[in-house]
Amino acid sequence: MGKRDERQRGMWIATATLARSPGHPFYQALNRMLSKHGFDAFVQERCRAFYSEIGRPSLAPAVYFRMLLIGYFEGIDSERGIAWRVADSMTLREFLGYELSEGTPDHSTISRNRRLLSLEVHQEVFGWIVALLAKEGLLKGKTLGIDATTLEANAAMRSIVRRETGESYREFLAQLAEASGIETPTRDDLARMDKKRKGKGSNDDWTHPHDPDARITKMKDGRTHLAHKAEHAVDLETGAVVGVTVQPADRGDTQSVEETIEETLETLAVVLTDEEAARALGDSLMEEAVLDRGYHSSAVLKTAAKLGIRPYISEPNRGRRNWKDKPEQRGLTYANRRRIRGERGKRLARLRAEKVERSNAHCYETGGMRRTHLRGHANILKRLLVHVGGFDLGLVMRALLGVGTPRGLQGVRQLVFMARSLLWTLIRSAGNVLTPKPKPRLLRRSEVGACP
Repeated sequence: MGKRDERQRGMWIATATLARSPGHPFYQALNRMLSKHGFDAFVQERCRAFYSEIGRPSLAPAVYFRMLLIGYFEGIDSERGIAWRVADSMTLREFLGYELSEGTPDHSTISRNRRLLSLEVHQEVFGWIVALLAKEGLLKGKTLGIDATTLEANAAMRSIVRRETGESYREFLAQLAEASGIETPTRDDLARMDKKRKGKGSNDDWTHPHDPDARITKMKDGRTHLAHKAEHAVDLETGAVVGVTVQPADRGDTQSVEETIEETLETLAVVLTDEEAARALGDSLMEEAVLDRGYHSSAVLKTAAKLGIRPYISEPNRGRRNWKDKPEQRGLTYANRRRIRGERGKRLARLRAEKVERSNAHCYETGGMRRTHLRGHANILKRLLVHVGGFDLGLVMRALLGVGTPRGLQGVRQLVFMARSLLWTLIRSAGNVLTPKPKPRLLRRSEVGACP
């Protein structure tokens, strides 16, 4: 049995002999791709106005955005976790350009840069990534699917207060109990009183003192929590996320989709300003939009018609409708109904369920952003724009390496071994088939006598 011996460490060590993680080739290829398209020069120029020429050198913009990209590729939700992971990984140190003897940025440096850099800068970086997709042939921009999901807020339900008075939930229940005749209510008395009370979780009455943007809503798993709403616009031909917004969780889909469409059109317009991306993308912007039944309304159909977008919106079963004095709404609704019942409409609905849900799963489940550690929509959107940009860069890396995250390289060795074994088996099988078998012959009379 082996044991751990205390031994003196060497004074000098060659960096070329250091062990590398399975994700090392992925980050090397990602750095080469970013350098090829001039990522460092782009972000440095966009962030120049936020830095001063005097004083102590701050965190470089290229390093800051790379650290947020690491949050997606490593599935880390908090900036503190990103800083911890970077300090502990030689591969990530090399990806950021830090030597082993240099200290890496801590979480306070990351959060300070995020607060000082404007939201517009983060949107420009996201637009740069979308333009990169167009240059690599991974963006069409014609048919987009839109869907939303909820993100758990960095705020607890037990900390909510009344909007008018600022009193806590427990204080409010105690006042109700005293008004009903209970002088010294216990916790059980308050729970019984609160159980049957209607409208107790209204966002019109309650808010969080430290995160006013958070809203009380029901999560995907059925829990009631303070949350935010993230909405994606995804290219259904390639799966690339073209637009992302963060909005109040209690805002309906029919109200939030207009802002998402506007942000998506602005992003595509920025992409067309790049000559190389414009040549690859053509003049097609957002011509078709595919949405689920939660977005079906006359207002959404009118907005799409106004913007020149052809909608494919699944229609809920509302029964017979009264179209008296509503000829425009009737025409738009019937035209949408014909589209979604056709073969193309059914195929686009299947693509929307596949591509849009996949982006949500990668960004918020495996990407680790289902729960936010930031407060305020502006702060969350800054982090989310780069996080979703990491998902888009993963599409480019999948086209180059066959994997979209560094974890995907962990099983490559086993896959290569299995492929070689399968190839060798096929070669042997083919050899046995092609080799002619000896034909049977009749025994001679002398050989027959020699047989036992």
